[in-house]
Amino acid sequence: MCPDRPILSTLCKEFLRVNVSAILYMMNNEQFGHSTASAQYFLQLAGYLGIPVISWNADNSGLERRASQSTLQLQLAPSIEHQSAAMLSILERYKWHQFSVVTSQIAGHDDFVQAVRERVAEMQEHFKFTILNSIVVTRTSDLMELVNSEARVMLLYATQTEAITILRAAEEMKLTGENYVWVVSQSVIEKKDAHSQFPVGMLGVHFDTSSAALMNEISNAIKIYSYGVEAYLTDPANRDRRLTTQSLSCEDEGRGRWDNGEIFFKYLRNVSIEGDLNKPNIEFTADGDLRSAELKIMNLRPSANNKNLVWEEGVPEKFHLKITFLEEAPYINLSPADPVSGKCLMDRGVLCRVAADHEMAADIDVGQAHRNESFYQCCSGFCIDLLEKFAEELGFTYELVRVEDGKWGTLENGKWNGLIADLVNRKTDMVLTSLMINTEREAVVDFSEPFMETGIAIVVAKRTGIISPTAFLEPFDTASWMLVGIVAIQAATFMIFLFEWLSPSGYDMKLYLQNTNVTPYRFSLFRTYWLVWAVLFQAAVHVDSPRGFTSRFMTNVWALFAVVFLAIYTANLAAFMITREEFHEFSGLNDSRLVHPFSHKPSFKFGTIPYSHTDSTIHKYFNVMHNYMRQYNKTSVADGVAAVLNGNLDSFIYDGTVLDYLVAQDEDCRLMTVGSWYAMTGYGLAFSRNSKYVQMFNKRLLEFRANGDLERLRRYWMTGTCRPGKQEHKSSDPLALEQFLSAFLLLMAGILLAALLLLLEHVYFKYIRKRLAKKDGGHCCALISLSMGKSLTFRGAVFEATEILKKHRCNDPICDTHLWKVKHELDMSRLRVRQLEKVMDKHGIKAPQLRLASSSDLLNHHHLKERPPLLGNLSLAASAQDLYRCCPSSCNPLPTGAAINGSGFPASSSEKLAASIPIIVSISIGIAKLRTPPPVPPPQVPMVRQSVNHSASVPLPGNTSPVLCGAGQHLYLCCSTTCQPSSEPGAHCLGRLCGALLWGGCHSKGPADCGL
Repeated sequence: MCPDRPILSTLCKEFLRVNVSAILYMMNNEQFGHSTASAQYFLQLAGYLGIPVISWNADNSGLERRASQSTLQLQLAPSIEHQSAAMLSILERYKWHQFSVVTSQIAGHDDFVQAVRERVAEMQEHFKFTILNSIVVTRTSDLMELVNSEARVMLLYATQTEAITILRAAEEMKLTGENYVWVVSQSVIEKKDAHSQFPVGMLGVHFDTSSAALMNEISNAIKIYSYGVEAYLTDPANRDRRLTTQSLSCEDEGRGRWDNGEIFFKYLRNVSIEGDLNKPNIEFTADGDLRSAELKIMNLRPSANNKNLVWEEGVPEKFHLKITFLEEAPYINLSPADPVSGKCLMDRGVLCRVAADHEMAADIDVGQAHRNESFYQCCSGFCIDLLEKFAEELGFTYELVRVEDGKWGTLENGKWNGLIADLVNRKTDMVLTSLMINTEREAVVDFSEPFMETGIAIVVAKRTGIISPTAFLEPFDTASWMLVGIVAIQAATFMIFLFEWLSPSGYDMKLYLQNTNVTPYRFSLFRTYWLVWAVLFQAAVHVDSPRGFTSRFMTNVWALFAVVFLAIYTANLAAFMITREEFHEFSGLNDSRLVHPFSHKPSFKFGTIPYSHTDSTIHKYFNVMHNYMRQYNKTSVADGVAAVLNGNLDSFIYDGTVLDYLVAQDEDCRLMTVGSWYAMTGYGLAFSRNSKYVQMFNKRLLEFRANGDLERLRRYWMTGTCRPGKQEHKSSDPLALEQFLSAFLLLMAGILLAALLLLLEHVYFKYIRKRLAKKDGGHCCALISLSMGKSLTFRGAVFEATEILKKHRCNDPICDTHLWKVKHELDMSRLRVRQLEKVMDKHGIKAPQLRLASSSDLLNHHHLKERPPLLGNLSLAASAQDLYRCCPSSCNPLPTGAAINGSGFPASSSEKLAASIPIIVSISIGIAKLRTPPPVPPPQVPMVRQSVNHSASVPLPGNTSPVLCGAGQHLYLCCSTTCQPSSEPGAHCLGRLCGALLWGGCHSKGPADCGL
């Protein structure tokens, strides 16, 4: 009987008789070349009859597929396409672009070569392969073609027996070893029985063909059949279509094909069963093959005892991930690789590709590309260290590729861009960088648990170099300054003055005057203020100290207070008189100056990075701000921070952790983050939707957080190099003018205040002093200020005129001669006075103490009335140009230049007497002091004469002759030529008073109102 008789007989007599609607064909034998033909014959017969077949046969790769073949087969085992794709993925992982294909004459070898070529064509867009050779080995000499080529990677498809022969010959031709890699298919590995002729390190693809795996696949086949039957029967379109093959027969009396078989096959093909943990779902393509299959990568290694070779899973037992990134310090930093070796140094991280896929040509030299920084650079940072820990724990390999458009991932015109777009389009397996989690992104991709919290922050620059204009006031607060200025100074001033006023040895010096005739000492309130301020600031100026013991003690107490105050002040002043750092202090992203930028003039300049999480958040919640800041946006964080440092931007808005890192990295410590963080979220690993890797990464991430690995990485990468020591060194540099501007501003303010006081002083002497003198002769004002009181007295006027005379300068030599002569005669008169005083002392006559009256009130004092009267009356005579003082009781008008002989005055010494106030008063004082009782003869004093300038200083009323009337110390200046005696000491004027002649003004109310 022919070999096909049992197969056909079984189908016709056993399967069709029981009305089968599908056949389950399961076989785990891997007898390539033996069972393949019979299996293929069986499947072809079933397809001819129209009966669907659910199969799982380990050697299915040996089945030939023809276009004319109309099989209705669902294959649960990995197909030859799956194996070829897995073998090429190994090459892609290790960046092996060139390879050769080696096959035997095994069944399906043409399908294998075709599957490889089709897969290479599909991968050309993102990874370019080049097939150097495609050899079908019929004899070992066929391998010489590999010797003459540059192939170092070979894909082998053959039976195990054929593979032993091929690899033995390859070893003889030096085609094995560390410079060559052989990647074999499932047909070579079979039951993982390794042969000694296989080279160590050989790689292969494998799927489980054990009995346990076979039983598991039978269970899956039954599920597929049951789901397919359910779907077929529940479809209303199949209400009249019975799921039976009763009319089907291998003989001539019945149908030779089941018409409903193809319809039922479609329902079976559309079944989808969820796979087990970490396994793909069971789904089928239009050809009936599995859409996704699980294959293991095997590596041939020596056994533990080094006696045998065994196939072990996992080398690469690690799964491979394509990871997309976008650089951002400190999470991912880019730096060039070593230009010689093309590798990254220990501290430079790992190699990562920065060139786009279309820039990587198929014929590019990989070693040269690694040395070209436009293709590859070194990636380092927080995320790279975290990735290394993941790879170590989970056992996977990876390829780091920079996102092509350089964007983080936002919705732009309804489409995602950047990193999120690569995940949505499944161009990458994972995104690893400082990618912020938000609701929009979570809707299209899967995120891991956040590995770090963050938010939106604001960075500004410190503006140094200017000391605050109020820095000298900052050692104390406002309340302390008010306490010192209003309470302490005022209390000390009034206490010192009060104690001096009440002390018997102070102010009036009553006790002191009882034992001495020294001129009494005066102490005013303003002098007390001057003393208090001088002691407080330790000024080296002349001060009038109090004479009372109590007030002196109070002054020492105030000095002690001043020492403590200045010590505290100067100790704290050094901390404030340094270069003050100023900056824009924003409260956060919702600060009104940012939310409403046009409300502040000038508007602040701030920006962010477009198409980032920060940009999308601002666009969503602060539309006005987003439209305003577009003109100031930057392409990178480094550009934004540099713009803030250069003053081109007032602030930069971005992720808080990134800005904190850049602030810490600023060597000059000029950057700082301000305000509270906005929109708190976290950074996470991003995966494609429903990715199988999310769960395993989350598990490890939680472990890293629990054992402190994440915190250690954070401290290592987030610690900055902002060196406080360098800042301290810079603060000791010499201060420039603008840095000490506050002191000059204080000096300028003092100058302006002094100018104002000068103006007030002129106003006082010109407008206020006259009126104040009418009401107060200097008593109360002298209590407040001695200078003010002196300005209201006759003596003060004399001193004032003396100062004017001292500063007087003549315009011609004659004037200088006259002036010198008058000064000389005055000095001689003073000398004569001192001689007479000595004579009086010798005769036991005490000279009366001189008192100058400045008003009629002072004339009424007893100490003035007790003075002896003058010898005779005094009178003044004047003409148009000359003024004379005479000892006779009356004077007659004389022509210009005339002289008078008075009693006691030699005619030869009579001269014109000038109306200059200090000269008249000085000589009057001298005459008053010449009085002596008989028998002492009256002294002879020459009369002094000097020209009078009416227009300048002595305006006489016409040609009248003023007379100085009075006796003793009571003198009045009268405009008439005679005086009327009175019962009071002195006399009254018969005419109006001429006080204006000597003392700048006098009312006509009487002599009591004249300021003599």
